[in-house]
Amino acid sequence: MNIIHKGVGAITESDVLLATASDAIIIGFNVRPVGNARQVADTEEIDIRTYSIIYDAINDLKDAMEGMLSPELKEEITGTAEIREIFKVTKIGSIAGCMVMNGKIYRNSQIRLIRDGVVVHTGVLESLKRFKDDVKEVGKGYDCGMQIKNYNDIQEGDTIEAFHEVEVKKKLK
Repeated sequence: MNIIHKGVGAITESDVLLATASDAIIIGFNVRPVGNARQVADTEEIDIRTYSIIYDAINDLKDAMEGMLSPELKEEITGTAEIREIFKVTKIGSIAGCMVMNGKIYRNSQIRLIRDGVVVHTGVLESLKRFKDDVKEVGKGYDCGMQIKNYNDIQEGDTIEAFHEVEVKKKLK
């Protein structure tokens, strides 16, 4: 955020023309536009914001600056499953027979394959099945079959951790 001009007194036509040239907004505290300033601002589509309470002006500027910040990505773990059995299927690859230990596993989740406490692979689920049916989600305590996209090096006892990324708005302090 750049302050182009600051001053005391009413908002004038020259202030509006400066805002037009700079592609800026005009913020006034306990002042009003005088003369032709309001008409010029309307034709030039310049936003004039006037405040009589200073905290309102500060909060609006703070909100505008927070809106310019890029959101922060935060991982949220949706569930974990333990691989109990492995099924080798020709032309498809390895299918992990799993038991969901906590949370829920969703079909298009991003996953981590964890072996002995170490992340071996991070990827995406190719398919999620319960019995022979494709399902959208499998909850805690249920068996399911999972196939990891482009990855077949799975072992019994591995843990699959499903997660998704959530955008969190950054705040100014």
